[in-house]
Amino acid sequence: MLSVPISNKLHVTFSNKTAGAYVEQPWFVLTSSKHYDLAISKDKIISQCYTFEADHSEGPTFAIPDGCIDILFDCDQTNPEAKVCGSTLEARNAELKHRHRYFGVRYKLGVIPGFLGVSADELVNSEVDLLDIMPRLESAFAQIVSEGDFGNQVEIFRRCYEGKTPRTPSPLTLETIKIICEKKGTLRIGQLEALTGYTCRTLQRQFQSDMGMSPKAFSRIVRCQFAVHEINCQNSIAFSDLASDLGFSDQPHFLREFKKCVSATPANYQRQVQQSAYMQRIRCA
Repeated sequence: MLSVPISNKLHVTFSNKTAGAYVEQPWFVLTSSKHYDLAISKDKIISQCYTFEADHSEGPTFAIPDGCIDILFDCDQTNPEAKVCGSTLEARNAELKHRHRYFGVRYKLGVIPGFLGVSADELVNSEVDLLDIMPRLESAFAQIVSEGDFGNQVEIFRRCYEGKTPRTPSPLTLETIKIICEKKGTLRIGQLEALTGYTCRTLQRQFQSDMGMSPKAFSRIVRCQFAVHEINCQNSIAFSDLASDLGFSDQPHFLREFKKCVSATPANYQRQVQQSAYMQRIRCA
C-alpha cells in the first residue's frame, strides 16, 4: 500500500507500489516526446515535480479531472510563461505547445497554496497567469524557465516556496475528502451525511467554499483517477468488474463517464497505455 500525505491530518491511500499511484495527468505522459521525468516530493503539500516535452504528432494533450492545483512553466526560450492550473471537471485540451519543454509542480489532492490570491472556485476549470497574481516570483520564474536541468529546477522552486503555508480547509472538508478518497468516490451525499454527522446543506456549503466544487464533483474526480490508475497499472482488467468496484449502476454508465473524464473509452485508453509502455515512460528522479 502507498500512502500519499495531503496534510498532517489527511492521507489518501492507493493500492499499488508505483509512481503511477500518485494523482495523474496521463496524457502528459502519453504524449511526451521521450520520457516523463518525475520527482516525488517529501513536502507536506506538494505531490510531485515533473518535466516533459510536449509532442502533438499523435494528437492533442488532454487535462483530466484530478482535484489538484498545478503550476506549469513553459520553458520556451523565446516566449516563456507560467500558469496556475486548477482542476478541470471533464477532459479538455491542455493547449500545450508542440516541442515545448514544460516543468510542473503538482500540489496534493485537495491542497490550495496559501500564496495564491484567488479563491478556490476561481481556479476550478481555469488557468491564471502566475505572474499576474504573484509578480514577486518573477526572479524565480526567470531562473526556472532558463534552467535546463530538472533537478536544479526542482531546487529553485523549493527555495522559492520554502516557508509558505497552504490554505487550511475546515475540519469538515478535510474529513469529507478523507472519506471520499477511502471509498473511491462511490458514496452518495446521504452516506456522507451519516458518516460525518452533518446535513447535506452544511456539507455542500462548506465543501464548495473550501474546494470550489461540490462533494459530488470531487467524488467524480476521485472515481476517474482510480479508474485511470487501475488501467495504467494492470496488464489485464475486466471493465465490468472495475465499473462494479466504482459503484456504477452498469458498464455502459461507466463507459460514458470515463469517456467524459478521459476523452477516450476505457478500451481505447488501455490500448494507448499498453502500446506506449506507459509505466516505462515515467522516470523517477
